Amino acid sequence: MKLAYWMYAGPAHIGTLRVASSFKNVHAIMHAPLGDDYFNVMRSMLERERDFTAATASIVDRHVLARGSQERVVDNILRKDKEERPDLIILTPTCTSSILQEDLHNFVDRASIISDSNVIFADVDHYQVNEIQAADRTLEQVVRYYLDRCHRQEKLDQFLTDAPSVNIIGIFTLGFHNQHDCRELRRLLRDLDIEINQIIPEGGSVEDLKNLPKAWFNLIPYREVGLMTAMYLNKEYGMPYISTAPMGAVDMAEWIRQIHKNVNTLARSSSSKRVDYEPYIDGQTRFVSQAAWFSKSIDCQNLTGKETVVFGDATHAASITKILAREMGIRVSCAGTYCKHDAEWFKEQIQGFCDEILITDDHAEVGDMIAHVEPSAIFGTQMERHIGKRLDIPCGVISAPVHIQNYPLGYRPFLGYEGTNQIADLVYNSFALGMEDHLLDIFGGHDTKEIITKSLSTDIGLIWNPESRLELSKIPRFVREKVERNTEKFARQKGIETITVEVMYAAKEELNTYH
Repeated sequence: MKLAYWMYAGPAHIGTLRVASSFKNVHAIMHAPLGDDYFNVMRSMLERERDFTAATASIVDRHVLARGSQERVVDNILRKDKEERPDLIILTPTCTSSILQEDLHNFVDRASIISDSNVIFADVDHYQVNEIQAADRTLEQVVRYYLDRCHRQEKLDQFLTDAPSVNIIGIFTLGFHNQHDCRELRRLLRDLDIEINQIIPEGGSVEDLKNLPKAWFNLIPYREVGLMTAMYLNKEYGMPYISTAPMGAVDMAEWIRQIHKNVNTLARSSSSKRVDYEPYIDGQTRFVSQAAWFSKSIDCQNLTGKETVVFGDATHAASITKILAREMGIRVSCAGTYCKHDAEWFKEQIQGFCDEILITDDHAEVGDMIAHVEPSAIFGTQMERHIGKRLDIPCGVISAPVHIQNYPLGYRPFLGYEGTNQIADLVYNSFALGMEDHLLDIFGGHDTKEIITKSLSTDIGLIWNPESRLELSKIPRFVREKVERNTEKFARQKGIETITVEVMYAAKEELNTYH
């Protein structure tokens, strides 16, 4: 079987299931055919969960197609209500089952009358939004449902906590290093004497959502999930929010200064004293984060001017681009994101920090861009890691989607001051260093592999004859890959299918690839 198409973000129902399974005592029911119910296995494997994922598939089969789904869906909701006693059941279709155009709202209304649990239908357009957008929308829908209910019942307590407090919104299952980032944010807020009111959805209880307005303000570490909820809380309850990602020394300082501003603004109307976080920023930057010192070291200065490509979700791609260009002096030839719905914000953030901007969810377009730029290193998703392997370009993974090796057991935050250290290590170790290449070339480390042709999005299969392969092996390692790619590019332009030594010299003369 051959993979036909790579998706940077999955279908909408995966986003809904990620939010539902992050909350405590919430059960999700998928109205789906067999094949769409892979989420449980995926989450258990990647998150290394010991407990079963609270998600059930209400299977669409030939019987359902013949008689309709209402009886089966309602029966499954009531069965899970009796077995699990959840606080909330969320029903979601998949892209496949949405084709049936059944009135699932009606199924939910009927089940709600009988069920002891609250039951809602995930109000997401499965043809218009992807996994990330659906997760953002589902979280906002759940928060709105419980706050509106409490408001109608006049049980909503909007009095702020005595001490400064925050809600952290957007930490959830299968997020890129989310658990490590959450731990780092807890440490930072403890240092700043700020209490955490709630963290949602990961580990949160839907019954406690009524207490969200008690926090002084909200923190949104990642734009992808949580921003809609923060905007809703700001509009309905006047809660300020901070959506700056505390990633990198510069944005870390800006994030703390925004917290400082919010705390002092609200402290005027409470008994809390005003705060000054500048000494904390100075101490953490100079003595806790090694990244600021490292960026001035000779090791980091050796990377100055090297070309890189950055691609990922909007939050991580924008932050890494700014860190590379602003804090480490590394040239970003192209920065891009697959979050097309957030393109304007992304462009605004990285303006002036990179040569080109790429907004696409087509991996082939990203691959062709990387092959054209020929950077010294790539910072992207798992797909860019695969592209880098084909082109023999090192890649540091900085964003979802990722494989299991990017769900580390050790402590690897990207946010906070410890996150600056982890990112600096990732950046430095992602480059093929000059001395390393020199030693490998001397001891023949790279000659143990047969030289292969590397190309992306090409229609012509090129063949290197034995003489040209031998000639290629004589070229120094540090320019060999570039010579190989440029020779193949020349051959394609000329319609040549077999590369000979004569073709190599012709390419040398025209393209000036080596001397």
